[in-house]
Amino acid sequence: MFWVDGESQQTVDILDRSFQYGDGCFTTMLVQGGQIQHFHDHQRRVDECLKALRISALDWDVVNVWLDSALQHIQNNALHETENRHEINKSHDEKAGIKLHVSRGSGGRGYSTKNIAKPTVTISTFDFPSHYLAWQDSGVELGVCQQALGLSPLLAGHKHNNRLEQILMKDEMDQTNEVDGVVLDISGNVIETTMANLFWRKGNTICTPQLTQSGVAGVMRKQVLTALNQAQLSVTISDYCLSQLMQADEVFMTNSILGVAPVTRISETQFNIGTVTRSLQGQLNS
Repeated sequence: MFWVDGESQQTVDILDRSFQYGDGCFTTMLVQGGQIQHFHDHQRRVDECLKALRISALDWDVVNVWLDSALQHIQNNALHETENRHEINKSHDEKAGIKLHVSRGSGGRGYSTKNIAKPTVTISTFDFPSHYLAWQDSGVELGVCQQALGLSPLLAGHKHNNRLEQILMKDEMDQTNEVDGVVLDISGNVIETTMANLFWRKGNTICTPQLTQSGVAGVMRKQVLTALNQAQLSVTISDYCLSQLMQADEVFMTNSILGVAPVTRISETQFNIGTVTRSLQGQLNS
């Protein structure tokens, strides 16, 4: 289901700047039990990205009304499925997703942002990917992308609408029959996977890449860092090369829909599912 500025429809203006230039940002949110999980962190990340892109701030009172319509649609759809199915995987059916996409708006020609009236907000709903349950339980096997992320300190950390690097890297992994892959930047630093943030444990220290030059700082990444801090575990956020990652004692990946999932293989190297990973799953994969 799709809404554009609160109206149910599946088209946008041909002059929309996200279509023309990728001029905007988005966030993808997990819905469980009729509620958006970690909503205020998603709201904050959108606000921060809009500020970085110098796009007008959203009126969240209005956007929240539109999101309520999406939540009601998910709830109605779940009730309809329950009435028409005899065997129901409750943990699956309770979860769904909402994507909140913001464009600078429509109008103008060229890169200038003058005379753009207001942002356009698109909201869409989607089913929880059923294979994520298997990934959470048994782990994910990753390749290593040969293509590298460029450095972009102006946009690093933000989930802006320019995802061409990730598309090319996901296509590379598709061509090698890997479900996902570790992504490095052009300096050789580990950054993330094509779809998730990365963490690993070496001894008593949890490591995760810093994202000041490239990559996306995910909402679930923030939840993990908070949980690790509350558990008083040693965490280091820094630059790491691939060989350091490959020496890890355990590895896990995170995003808002997947939650926390163990990584059991990177290229030819196998990893055991560790206690830190399982503990975090117990806390965060509600």
